[in-house]
This record gives sequence, structure tokens and C-alpha cells, in this order.
Amino acid sequence: MSYNGRRVLGGQEQSGYRGRSNTPARVLFFPALFVYLELVLHLYMKMALQYLPIWLLYGLAAGGVCTALTLPFKRRINGIITKVLAVVVTLVYVVEMIAKKILQSYYPLSTLGTAAGNRLTDYADVILSTVVSSIPIILVFFLPVILLCALGRRFMGYDRFDVRFSGLVLAGALVLHLLGLGVVHLPWNGDLTPKMLYRMDTNIDDQVEQLGLWNMLRLDVKHMAFPVKNDLDADFSGIGDLGASSADPAGSGADSSGDVSEPDPAPVIDTSPNVMDVDLSKLSAETSNKDVKWLADYFNSVTPTKKNEYTGMFEGYNVIQLVLEGFSGYVIDPELTPTLYKLTHEGFIFNNYYTALHFTSTSNGECQTLLGLYPKNGNPITMKRTGVLGTNCYFSLAQQLGRAGYEVLGYHGNYDMYGRLASHTNLGYDWRQYQSGLELEMGETKPLWPQRDSYVIEASVDDYINSDKPFHVYYLTISGHMPYSNNRIVAPYRDTVRALPYSETTQNYIATAMEVDKALEVLLDKLEAAGKLDKTLIVATGDHIPYFNVDTLEELSGQKFGSSEDMEALKESNIDFDVYKNSLILWTASMEEPVVVNKVCCQVDILPTLSNLLGLEYDSRMLDGSDILSDSEGLVVFTSRCWKSDKGFYNRFTGEFTPAEGVDMTAEEQESYVSAMKKLVGYKLDSTPLIIENDFYDLVFGQN
Repeated sequence: MSYNGRRVLGGQEQSGYRGRSNTPARVLFFPALFVYLELVLHLYMKMALQYLPIWLLYGLAAGGVCTALTLPFKRRINGIITKVLAVVVTLVYVVEMIAKKILQSYYPLSTLGTAAGNRLTDYADVILSTVVSSIPIILVFFLPVILLCALGRRFMGYDRFDVRFSGLVLAGALVLHLLGLGVVHLPWNGDLTPKMLYRMDTNIDDQVEQLGLWNMLRLDVKHMAFPVKNDLDADFSGIGDLGASSADPAGSGADSSGDVSEPDPAPVIDTSPNVMDVDLSKLSAETSNKDVKWLADYFNSVTPTKKNEYTGMFEGYNVIQLVLEGFSGYVIDPELTPTLYKLTHEGFIFNNYYTALHFTSTSNGECQTLLGLYPKNGNPITMKRTGVLGTNCYFSLAQQLGRAGYEVLGYHGNYDMYGRLASHTNLGYDWRQYQSGLELEMGETKPLWPQRDSYVIEASVDDYINSDKPFHVYYLTISGHMPYSNNRIVAPYRDTVRALPYSETTQNYIATAMEVDKALEVLLDKLEAAGKLDKTLIVATGDHIPYFNVDTLEELSGQKFGSSEDMEALKESNIDFDVYKNSLILWTASMEEPVVVNKVCCQVDILPTLSNLLGLEYDSRMLDGSDILSDSEGLVVFTSRCWKSDKGFYNRFTGEFTPAEGVDMTAEEQESYVSAMKKLVGYKLDSTPLIIENDFYDLVFGQN
């Protein structure tokens, strides 16, 4: 054979170049590179290696495709393509590793738009410090590329091969891909198996661990073009009993010094279910949309929570709700943060409240708090998606109170991150942030970073404090944002915190909490001066814990939770879940006695609890959370699908259930309970994207 007058022997162009192509090296380089990169990533991120056969086969297949692209051209072009592909592939692994360390999640292509819009330059210090600290492992990732650039011409040559040989390599890649698919469908053990993950667009971290990073990225592209078809289990038998009343409502629910266990017999307490007049059975029967049918049948099977002695307790009150950036209750101190201490030790006292980390941390911390739903563990990002689609968020507090005639406003001292201008306006807020109605502290050309929470409240409180109507105001704070460096938030409190017996990072974190405390003090003083403190309900929770700084939480609590590295990677198999334990503020000056609540609860429970306390009409079946003050069982679901209820803790990684103290269950009862609860947890997590994408609440309530 010949090409342009040159002889080709054995399908390979011959020349006088002494570094003539080494066929095995040319064919095996990219398959070996993919396997090497997957292995380094899995080892460095401490992922399980039991799924190696899967990502080994898929890595070899991906490498075969890259190899085929570097064979049929002239030597110079082959060499350029080989080096560029090797650099790009390696860089993808490095960028994903850095993203995981900084953002707690690998970033598929479907997330790039959000990343680009989130002003990553504002976090340049964090990115730079992470990259610098990761230089040794980055060099390990790039070792094959370095060797390729130094020795490639000598050992590979890059000569042209017959195009039919490239076709043969592609055929081999296809065979390896099919073999990988076969291994995926083997009967693997666990609650999330490779077969399940292969058909999902959620649980990205599990996909990377079991299927490989490159496979996760490939599936993400596939799902962008061909969205996942939901094929959910529709057997709702058994989950209804999980919502039944607890045996000891006062013990697992609420108690106070007013002896709630022996209430005054008059007046009679309304204990009817918190439901609305909707016919879910009719909707299920009439719809042709299988997702809508699934949701209608699921919600129809859920046991609603009941009204109780607290129903309407704060009807007509003003409501100020805050989501506190990076907040943990372990930082509260009676001397350093007296306002936080007051608000968490008066009013309602929640002893088993958790702020579990979920995908995209702050945005989906808001999702739990403002929507009462667990966020989708993947793309699109739930909270942002509501704004993009204009989804009816019928049960958001902003919409509920807006329908009741409240003035409704929201504030965030930052740019338009995560599309909040669209999503929070869609929630029902008159949303104000930088460049959209909120004055911030300015540098020469842009807002100072971070903004002081006390300043944001000072700059906004006059918008509503003298309103003739009741008002609902929402603040997303910013002062507690990591990294906990010696920044402008710390400066006013530096002398105080430097005297504390902690590391400098922990001292700085305490200083950010002191700024939050000052902001709350300003807020209470303004309300009192306006004569509105007694009729205003203050609600505050963290969006998530300071996950980069588990050692800080260990210093403050005196407990051991695990490593910051595992927390950054959301590797929940290696942490103590009490790291998520937090403080929920639910306080008003009009309460004469504190109410102690021992029930397990979390962020998704805030919305239904407030809806009941404010005497609003809502349907408790259609939210993931439940009224904390009702007699229903408490539950918190973690991102890994581990969960904790009033009856015990289920570890998804070990498959073990540990009953709570004082809970006595036979082996049969335990097996039945865990099986039903695992189904319910799955339904709660799976229902959110179906609600958002199908605008379910609009189908049910849009005509109201």
C-alpha cells in the first residue's frame, strides 16, 4: 500500500525516522492513561476499589476511542493530537478533583453554566490555596503527560496507520464498553448499585466511585440530550404507617415548664389532619403523565400530620426568617454570642435538630428550608431550576403569607448567585441583592467581601419596619462564608477572639458568629423600638455547617467527628453524623416559657412547622418535612441516603440499623420498619425533581 508515494508496510507508514512508531505503545497509551487517572483519583479521594472492574473496562474503552483519533493522520498531526488529548483528559481529572475539594461535588458539564454565573473570581483565594496545596497530587496526575512530552517521539513515533487499523481499535473499544455494561448489570450488593446509578442523573459522587469519573461525565452528556426516564417503584404499601402518631408525643415532640403533658381540658384541641380539599385519586386517574400519576398516588399514601395545641399560636405575627451562612450551633456561647444564646435557650429549644449537607450546599440548604423539600442530588440544581421554569412554589412561606396579605421581602448581601433573583422572586419575595435594590458596603469598583450582616440589616430594616401590614422578611446572610481567614469580618472582634484557647481558624470562625450575633441584636433592637418585637416571630437556621473545618467544630464541641477531608468530600461513610447537629431558632418575645423539643428534625421540617404555627392552610402530605410539633415521627435524611429517625439510625454503607436508646424492636419488626423507611426515604428524594419539572403544585392548586 502507499500514501502519497510513500510505502506503507503492515499498514504503517515507513520512514527514515529512527523513532519509528512502536505499535503497542501507540495503542495502549490512552487506555493506560485513563486507568491510571481513575486509579489515582480513587486512591487520593479514598474511594472504594471494589468497583475497579467497571471503571477499568470503561477506562480502556475510552482510551481506545482516543487512540483511534491519533492514528490515521500525518506524523506531526498525530503527535499534536496525542499530546493535546492527553493534556485535556488529565486536566479534566485535575479540575474535577479540585472542584470536589472546594465545592464538595464533582462538576458535570450540565453544571458549567451555574459555575460560570457564580462569580468564581470572588473565591480566587480559596481556589488558589487549594490548587497550591494540591500541587504534589496534580504532578502525580500529570506524570504520564510529562513522560509523553519528554519521551513520546522516541518511543511512539506518531507514524500514520491505515485507517482500517483505527477502525479495528474502535471496534475493540466498543467490545470493552459492552463488557463494562455487562459488569454493571451484575447483581452488586447495596442500596445504590452500579446498575441503578447507570440509569440515574443523581448521586454523582456514587457514580464516580462505582462507574468512574469519565463514565459519569459521559452519562451526564447523554442525559442532557436524552433526559432520564423515571421508572420509580410505585408500591406505596407500608409507608402510610410510618406517619402514625408516636407512642409518647410529649416525649418525642414538645415539653415545657408549663407542664404540656397535662393540658387544660378546655378548650378542646383540634387534631384534624393538616390537608387541603384536593382529590389526588381523581388526578391520578385522569392524568396521562406517569410522573404526575406517581406523585398523586405517593402523596395519597402518605399519612398527614395532625393539627395540635400549637396550631395558629402565632397567627398574624410578623415573620423574619434567616438562613445563616456556614452556621453551627456548637459556636454559641453565652458571653461571646449572647443574642444567639438567648434565642436558642428561650422560645422553642430543639435538642435533635440537624442541618444535613446536600448537593450545592447553600442553594440546596435554602431549598430544604424554603420549599420543605430535599434537593435533587444532581443537576439541574433544584432551587435555581424553580426560577428557570417559573415553577409554582405554592407552599413557600412567601406565597402563603403573600396570599394572606403580608408584605414580603428578601435580602442577600451579594451578587446574583445561583440565579436567586429569578428563583426567590418566583418564591414570592420582593427580592433585593446587589444591583437589585440593596445598598452594600462598596470598595472602589465592587462590593466589599464579605459583607457585614449587621450592615445589611441596617440598610434594609426601614423597608418594612413601619409597615401598616404584617410583614415576612427573609435574609440569606454572608458574613459566615468560608474561608475563615483574618478578614474584614473578623477585624472588629479580633482582640476578643485572639484571647480564646483555640486555633486561629476557629477564633476567626467565632468572630463570624459574633457578627451574626450583632446583626440579630440590631434586628431585635429595631423591632423593639418600633413596638413590633412582641408580635414578630424570629426563625433562623444554618444553611450548612462549616464543612471545610471539621477540626473547628471538634474544638468547639470537644467531640470527634472525623476529618475535614472526608467532610469536604462528603464521604459520609467516615464521619460521625452528629457533626450535622445544629441549633434552630424559633423565638418570639411573647412566649412566657420555653418549649423543649426532643424529636429528630431538620431543615425540611421548618416550613410545615411554621405553616402550622401561623395557622395557614397547607397539605402536609405534599412536603418532605413534617410539623416538628405534631405527634408524627421525626426523620432526617442525609445526602448519602443514610437516615436518622426517632426510632434509630440507618447506615447505608453498612446496611445496619441501630435502634435509638429506649427503643425495643424484634428482629422482624426492625426488618419491616427499615424496609418501609428505606422506601419512604427514596420516595422523598425522588419526588422533588418530579414536582419541579412537572409543576405539580400548579396542576393541583393553579386554579386557586
